[in-house]
Amino acid sequence: MSTVQACELPSHALLRRYLEQGAYTDCYTIDVHHPVSQADYVEAFYTTRVFKLERLLLAWFASRPSTDRQVRDLANERLNVFAAWNVEARVGGQLLMRDMHQRTRSWLMCAPVAGAVAGSTRLYFGSAVVPIKDSRSGKARMGFAFRALLGFHKLYSKVLLRAAASRLDAAAARRGR
Repeated sequence: MSTVQACELPSHALLRRYLEQGAYTDCYTIDVHHPVSQADYVEAFYTTRVFKLERLLLAWFASRPSTDRQVRDLANERLNVFAAWNVEARVGGQLLMRDMHQRTRSWLMCAPVAGAVAGSTRLYFGSAVVPIKDSRSGKARMGFAFRALLGFHKLYSKVLLRAAASRLDAAAARRGR
């Protein structure tokens, strides 16, 4: 399996508007050596063991429970609210989610890998954190919590993407690809 790599947001990424507005953005990729649909990627991402722990914490501490059925409905465009997120946009095989406080965004996209092993898919995962306006100065700022947790966020993003890729690889192996 490939490794998770940090990269620039693609020019057509839905998350790019936040980069252009001065928000913090990041983007990570990993390649899998089989075809993956956007729906399969979204379902795999939100049903990994790692993300299920986050879902459990959201149910306990934010009263935002979620189920695997809701994940399938989200992945197949039958649901626009999931746990602590709302769908902000879906287009061109991309999903952009906004948290309930409208401070963070999560973005998922998959695309065929040009010039690689036939049928390979590149999985993308990115985040945006929207700055808050300082009440005294009126300037946008990220805040102490953001700076304190940024290292963890970057590591966690890589772990989430790796877990989704592993889940998709296991599913492909079960199908005999």
